[in-house]
Amino acid sequence: MQLWPQARRRPRVLREGYTFSLLENSTDTYHFSVLAGMQRTRRVFTDFARALPDEAFFILEFYTSEPTDSDGEAPVPVVHYSPYLPVGEILETLEPYWDRLLNDGFVGFGIASNWASQELFYSEEKLLTCFTDHHIRFMDQLARAGVPHRPELLLHTDLGHDHLSLLCLERANLPASLRGYSDRDLDYATFCRELLELFGMYPVEESLSFFFSRREQALIDELLRAHPEFADYAEEDFGALLLDWNDFVTECGTRFEGDLWEYRQGLRLRDMIQYVIASTPEPLCTRIGQALLEPDERFRQNLTDRRKRLDAPQPAPSAEDHFWYNGVIRHAGVDLRRDLIRHGWYKP
Repeated sequence: MQLWPQARRRPRVLREGYTFSLLENSTDTYHFSVLAGMQRTRRVFTDFARALPDEAFFILEFYTSEPTDSDGEAPVPVVHYSPYLPVGEILETLEPYWDRLLNDGFVGFGIASNWASQELFYSEEKLLTCFTDHHIRFMDQLARAGVPHRPELLLHTDLGHDHLSLLCLERANLPASLRGYSDRDLDYATFCRELLELFGMYPVEESLSFFFSRREQALIDELLRAHPEFADYAEEDFGALLLDWNDFVTECGTRFEGDLWEYRQGLRLRDMIQYVIASTPEPLCTRIGQALLEPDERFRQNLTDRRKRLDAPQPAPSAEDHFWYNGVIRHAGVDLRRDLIRHGWYKP
């Protein structure tokens, strides 16, 4: 990251520190913004990770494409999640990549646990953002790293600046620890794809990036436990279940290779999510519903024979409330098509 000349002439200077406030529409979860040097950032990240429960997931954000539009519109970085992994394994895997991740202006990374309601992300802007309901513990971690609280913290994101990848810098301007690397190893596209493979990561739509507080997770868990049909979803990471629905929709949009029972399990997953939406208060239910807008619309567009219903729940809901039972998908594989024929779906 490099400030524009006019930004460097401002009378106020950038100083390490943090600011925090309650997360919007929350009474117990806090949002922190932290500006710190590389070494302090690494210590804060490591201390935060080690304080998480046994497992968490790694987050990686980087640019996967060049501008293609005629107007030269800037590309958007793609967010990737890993599965839940032991925290120690995540930190050990990151060891050879720390200096590159911290210094490359085209890369952001983080670690999170939805069950613990903890997320820490170091953006391409080189700014740490934390969401937590353990704000006292995080403040203690910041203090031990030497990062002070500054209520009027000036951030470089408020000033004119450029993002620079490592390959944009002259060798002499690279950190000493990186000057011996080859151009290939300094290329963020190369080392980020290595991390994707090492962690088994997958891309996530921005609308499907969630943060649920501990209280929200507990409320959803309680609702699922109380419902005999959906109790087996209790103790699951609800954010991961929303991603499962998106994955199911994506598979149905290409070619669904499962049978009718597996297809029904996907619809049952959406039934469960709808039950949670109908049973939770504002603003949580709206947040969940908004996250589903894009995958729901893709699934709706993929349905054919929508005048018929496939195993509508009893008592039968309105067609719009459970639109996923209106018809079947266009791209049914051999097993699903065979079972639908046996089920009598294609009869006049």
